Amino acid sequence: MQRRSAIRNIALTIGGAIALPSWANAWNRAAIPASTLSISDENLLAEIVETIIPKTDTPGAKELEIHLFVAKMIQDCYDKKAQNTFNKGLELIETAAKNTHSKGFMACDAIQKLALINQFSKSENLAENTFLQLVKNLTIKGYLNSEYVMTNLRIYEFMPSRYHGCVPI
Repeated sequence: MQRRSAIRNIALTIGGAIALPSWANAWNRAAIPASTLSISDENLLAEIVETIIPKTDTPGAKELEIHLFVAKMIQDCYDKKAQNTFNKGLELIETAAKNTHSKGFMACDAIQKLALINQFSKSENLAENTFLQLVKNLTIKGYLNSEYVMTNLRIYEFMPSRYHGCVPI
């Protein structure tokens, strides 16, 4: 090994070790953009996921912010076709609510919202059905993997077995 390359590698390692903590301290929820959805679409999505998993004696999907999880997953992990289906589905559910109940989805009561969700799940229209399956699957996945569910409902264990230190052999 040559002396100059060794000194350069040591200097880069020390510089990285000094710079990394200050760079990583900037990581927080506010620094990561949540989604590209408009506020009205985000609120509509929040109502849809709350209709899928409503609040009972446990928090609902809206309270656990599952709608942000769904929007982030669609934005980051799905292709343009799925993103277009998602955006079109938000428009379709809003127009379906206006056609059926003469008001927007958010203005409907819980029974009307549930009826619209059931209508979409039984629909012959591929766009409506695909949209609802996509949102429903991501809502369930996000809810079951949320911090509240993993710590309070499912007792999450970091290691899959127990440690018994002093046991007779």
